Amino acid sequence: MYERTTYTFFTNNNRHEIASVEGRCFALTIKKAIIPAAGLGTRFLPATKAMPKEMLPIVDKPTIQYIVEEAIESGIEDIIIVTGKGKRAIEDHFDHAVELEDNLIKKGKLELLEKVKQSSKVEIHYIRQKEPMGLGHAVWCARKFIGDEPFAVLLGDDIVRAEKPCLKQLIEQYEETKSSIVGVQAVPDEETHRYGIIDPTEQNEALHHVRQFIEKPKQGDAPSNLAIMGRYILTPKIMEILENQELGAGNEVQLTDAIQKLNEFENVFAYEFAGRRYDVGEKLGFIKTSIELALEQDELRDDLITFIDELVESYKHNNY
Repeated sequence: MYERTTYTFFTNNNRHEIASVEGRCFALTIKKAIIPAAGLGTRFLPATKAMPKEMLPIVDKPTIQYIVEEAIESGIEDIIIVTGKGKRAIEDHFDHAVELEDNLIKKGKLELLEKVKQSSKVEIHYIRQKEPMGLGHAVWCARKFIGDEPFAVLLGDDIVRAEKPCLKQLIEQYEETKSSIVGVQAVPDEETHRYGIIDPTEQNEALHHVRQFIEKPKQGDAPSNLAIMGRYILTPKIMEILENQELGAGNEVQLTDAIQKLNEFENVFAYEFAGRRYDVGEKLGFIKTSIELALEQDELRDDLITFIDELVESYKHNNY
């Protein structure tokens, strides 16, 4: 058993704890997160011509709010959202809306007021990705915010609903291993070409040692069906790698390629998290998610079920 010494220090009124094991220092937990939101959202055109994809609503909340809420519930204290041109609506959403809040107070709509205020309860920072150079580049844009700390990355195309937040599960694995952790789940073999895929070696329950991380392998070439699902815990070494990362798939800086390089210097594990993952980055997944989450709302459920039943019968009758 290694001897571990814990140190506490403060910067800008923030409390930090690190552990020293055999002369190596590690943050005890994860307090910072990056949410990349600079993509053009071309799959949802023309809707995303003037509205950020991340602001498209699932029932009554924009998709990015689900991501921010998961981060907060996982213990994240500081969030930076990497935006691009035409993304100002994201900043406005997470800002205080004083006039709207006053209006809701006057009308006695306190339950609705609480929902509106929920989106402005966390400290969120923003930085612009000046040109679309890929996910890896978007993460690298936040390097000064991250400094020399391990951090989380949450992608907005994946909403995960679980008894314990997905990111919290990964943070707990980091606290055990003091290593980078990538969240994975199994996908059908015919879909592996759409994802970053891991080539696992040893397995300890849901935690995998990984030989290789492969970005979107060709159909039939995937070494497994375990796909990276938009949740990461990364050590600050990744920023140094991203600084010099060559362009990969799509002529962009790919985060998966940088993680593979990181795995050559230090352990990067994959963790099969528990929970239901919703792909809201493509139209069919977005529609399915909207319907399922709408059915969970008492005021919508009965009428929506009736509507769906009638619609299905109508389509059957018309032989669609």
